[in-house]
Amino acid sequence: MKTYPKITVITPSFNQAEFLERTIKSVLAENYPNLEYIIMDGGSTDGSVEIIKIYEKYLTYWVSEKDNGQSHAINKGLKIATGEWVAWQNSDDIYYPGAFKSVALAAQKHPQTGLIIGDVNLIDEEDRLIRDMHYVTPTYNAMVAEGMVLSNQAAFWRRDVHDVLGMMDESLHLGFDFDWFLRLTKHTKAFSVNQCLGAFRIHGLAKTQKMPVQNLEIHHMIRSRHKAFMPEWKKKLYRIKRFLQLVSRGDLKYVTRGIWHRVKGGGNVY
Repeated sequence: MKTYPKITVITPSFNQAEFLERTIKSVLAENYPNLEYIIMDGGSTDGSVEIIKIYEKYLTYWVSEKDNGQSHAINKGLKIATGEWVAWQNSDDIYYPGAFKSVALAAQKHPQTGLIIGDVNLIDEEDRLIRDMHYVTPTYNAMVAEGMVLSNQAAFWRRDVHDVLGMMDESLHLGFDFDWFLRLTKHTKAFSVNQCLGAFRIHGLAKTQKMPVQNLEIHHMIRSRHKAFMPEWKKKLYRIKRFLQLVSRGDLKYVTRGIWHRVKGGGNVY
C-alpha cells in the first residue's frame, strides 16, 4: 500500500490488570504505521494504571478517572479520535497480527464501505483457543434476524459516521454494542474480510458471562426501540442465507460442526 489510513483504537478499561497488558501489546504489535491508540481507564485501583504507564510513550492519549461505564469511556475516546477509521478493543480482548493492515487494504479496495469486520476466536484466561467464530458481511436485516452477527473485537468503522449517527448510547451498560451496530448497519454498507482479526476472552468476570439473562432482556428492549422485529419464517431465511455464504467461501467444515452441534441440542455455533 502507498498510504495507510489513520486507525484509532480505543481501549476502555476498569480493573482488568490481569488482561490489560496483553490487550495493549496486541495493539502495539500490529506495527501499524498510522496508529492512534487511546486508553480510557475508569479509575482502576488494581495496578492497571501502572501497566498503562509502562507503555505511555507509545500511546496517543490516556487518562484514568471515574466515568459512567464502558459506553461513556468509549465516547470520551471517540470525541478526541482523529483517525479515518475507529474501533474499540476491550481491556480483556486482543487483536491478531496483521489485522490493521488487512482493514486498511479492504478500505482501499472498497471505498464505499463504512464498516469492515473479520472473524474472531473465543479464548480463555490463558489465551487458549476455545473455538472460532466465522462471520459474513453484516446487514441491518441480518442483525434484526439473528442479533450480533459481528463482534466488536474485529470491527472497524469510519469515524465520520458519528457526525450523522451520534455516539454510543451511554444509558446502556449492556447491549450498547448491539444498539450501535444496528444503527451503523442501517446507515452504511459493510464488508467482511475472510480473516481472523481478534479474540474475545471468555472468563468469569466478563459482563456477558455474569449477566446473560439481563443481556437478553436488554437486547429485546433495544429491538423494541428500533422496531427491529421479524417473523420467524423470515429469520430462518437469513440463517439459510448465512449458511450458504459460509459454504460458498469455503467454511464447510465450520458449518458442518455447527449443524452437528445443533443436532445434539447445543444451539447455534456458526
